[in-house]
Amino acid sequence: MIQFAATLDIWMRRFPRAARFVVSTVVWAALACAALPAAAQSADQYPNRPVKILVPYAPGGATDIIARHLSIKLSEMLGQGFIVENRPGASGNIALDAAAKAAPDGYTLFVGNVSTNTINENLFNTVMQTRPSRDLIGVTKLVEIPHVVAVSAAFPANTIAEAIALARKDPGKLNYASASLGSYPHLDMLKLLKATGTDMTHVPYKGGASQMVLSLITNETQIAFINLSSTIEHIKTGKMRAIATTAPSRLPELPDVATMAEQGFAGIGTNAWQGLFAPAATPKPIVDKLFNATAAILSKPEMKEMLARQMLTVMLSKSPQDFTELVQKETREWGDFIRENKIKVE
Repeated sequence: MIQFAATLDIWMRRFPRAARFVVSTVVWAALACAALPAAAQSADQYPNRPVKILVPYAPGGATDIIARHLSIKLSEMLGQGFIVENRPGASGNIALDAAAKAAPDGYTLFVGNVSTNTINENLFNTVMQTRPSRDLIGVTKLVEIPHVVAVSAAFPANTIAEAIALARKDPGKLNYASASLGSYPHLDMLKLLKATGTDMTHVPYKGGASQMVLSLITNETQIAFINLSSTIEHIKTGKMRAIATTAPSRLPELPDVATMAEQGFAGIGTNAWQGLFAPAATPKPIVDKLFNATAAILSKPEMKEMLARQMLTVMLSKSPQDFTELVQKETREWGDFIRENKIKVE
């Protein structure tokens, strides 16, 4: 080694430029080689500290519900705390932006849905720095959730046709709730209003479904497209009513409630998914570990049954790549719809 150093010193004096190039190349190669074992071992060591799961809405809605169930089981399986952090606001973009800009090391994850991860990119493209389809990688779809058109107990309509008739009597007087500007409950109602030539006042709630539910119970709003998991107990107790479902066929939980298609409004209404995401540059071994752990947890019969009681149907992706491609496809489709209908959110 001493002889090598002496030879290198002489060489560097005689050929300084070439020597600097060779030395820098050797140093960078050495650093790269030194990093390889750490990258290879990262999945085995992960996680070695608590993991944060960002939720873009207030506690109580479907996104929050599945995130909390999953966080408990991931903590048990992987031996570190998976901690849910609610960051509502800006149509989910506050949490979305934080997740996209987080270090891609698996210690910041995001539970999002159709609104945050496919619609927002198209609707807020002039103001968003983050592009979910580019800046986040899908780990897996978690659940799908049937939706209903729910009305407040004080609202006299029992069908979509009756609700539209009441809206036409007093244009703009009725209020409809959404989970924020540009959310799919917002866009689904815009589809219905456009199809029927009616007008209602939009009341967006940055806290998501939990605040929508409260607004319907108190009659602050009269109608909304909303997920069944957040509303089923209130429907059963008469605090609100379901006047339609967006599912392809009638739901076992609401056998007397006709579908949108049965009522003449086929194609209006979204059956939404919730999914797990990580920053785009997160190492594949860590993403795969999260995918395998999540799939193992949600595939258990007792977990499926427990979630089914809350109207959450487990729908896992085949792979992280499969889910990422689904999100990219739906992003393009929602973009086409938004552009064709010239929908803008100021």
